[in-house]
Amino acid sequence: MKNRSERYIPLIVSVGQVAIFPYYILWLKQASLTFTLFTWFFAAFSFTAALGYKVFQSRKNRINSVIPFIYMGMGSVYILAGTIKYSFEYIPYMALFLQIILGFLQGYYHAWHIEQKAYRAHAVNHYLMVGVIMFGLSFVKIISPVTFITAFGSVVVICGVWLILLTIRRH
Repeated sequence: MKNRSERYIPLIVSVGQVAIFPYYILWLKQASLTFTLFTWFFAAFSFTAALGYKVFQSRKNRINSVIPFIYMGMGSVYILAGTIKYSFEYIPYMALFLQIILGFLQGYYHAWHIEQKAYRAHAVNHYLMVGVIMFGLSFVKIISPVTFITAFGSVVVICGVWLILLTIRRH
């Protein structure tokens, strides 16, 4: 890795995804009208994550140039999930759409991340950081799941923009 940003941003994103997951589950449960629909949303996520993983694996030229856009896409999904106003007419459709997009992007991201040189160090640090963060979050009164989801989405978008700016500056 050429600089610290390229080394640590994948760790920030992967740790953040796990730390935000309980809040995202709460949001998705609110968006689901039934438990069956809730499980179907996760099935859609899993299938599209497998597709995203497969798309990355099938690429012959696995350059990092699309990763900032993957970050911005994932961040945008979290921001959109955090800002959607609940309406029973369309919220299940929006939740399904977000699950499909997020699943594909996360599958693609994970396929890319495991091929990075720093991945082994990230794996150990990931578990330690998630444990500390989740312990710390247990002391925070739940403001609203959407607050944490939107904040994390903003961080991920900023990471993507930062990597693009670094690339532009290098050239």
